[in-house]
Amino acid sequence: MSLQIKLDAFKADFEAGKPPYNVPASVIEVMHRATAELITSGAAENTLKAGDKAPAFTLNDPEGNPVSSADLLSKGPLVISFYRGVWCPYCNMELQALEAALPSFRELGASLIAISPQTAVNSRKSVRQNNLDFPILSDTHNDVAAAFGLRFALPDYLVELYSNLKNDLPSFNGDDSWTLPMPGRFVIRQDGVILYAEVNPDYTRRPEPEDMLPVLRKTTQASTN
Repeated sequence: MSLQIKLDAFKADFEAGKPPYNVPASVIEVMHRATAELITSGAAENTLKAGDKAPAFTLNDPEGNPVSSADLLSKGPLVISFYRGVWCPYCNMELQALEAALPSFRELGASLIAISPQTAVNSRKSVRQNNLDFPILSDTHNDVAAAFGLRFALPDYLVELYSNLKNDLPSFNGDDSWTLPMPGRFVIRQDGVILYAEVNPDYTRRPEPEDMLPVLRKTTQASTN
């Protein structure tokens, strides 16, 4: 079953108010409004695209060890998924799908990382709950997300909703800014050029992990010729 089919099935149950979430229709309406406004804002049009140079970064893994994009790219191409946090079921399903595809990435010499604004303790929880064999790096204040053009501030009415739902992003992220990254997926070539970029302001829509394999195969073949 594809990732998007799983996401669509979850969304249907969630928006129908089924257990365990039991979400009222009024909450769904607010979430739809926020997503529609982010789409119409055109924010996704200002993100980095294929052909752009990816910004270099160094971020800590959940154990506090620094991980640099330069070191990862010295070994092969790099796959990056920007992850909203352990509180987001859509994001967790995506991480599980990426984990399933990890052997294919590694066969092609690629490294896989997720980048999230959440604190290290929450990243450790994400890794544990989703049985991940790749790291989630801590992007404090969403600074690296901003460099990719992904960071956005939640509107006041969505902040109020999240607060009422006990979805306290300042607590999850150790940051009072109430910002998130739009979900984004990137493949970066060893010279730092972005080969694949998929960003969607609708967090319920995610590309399939397999969508990245053609560009990974192409760059791997080019490097061996």
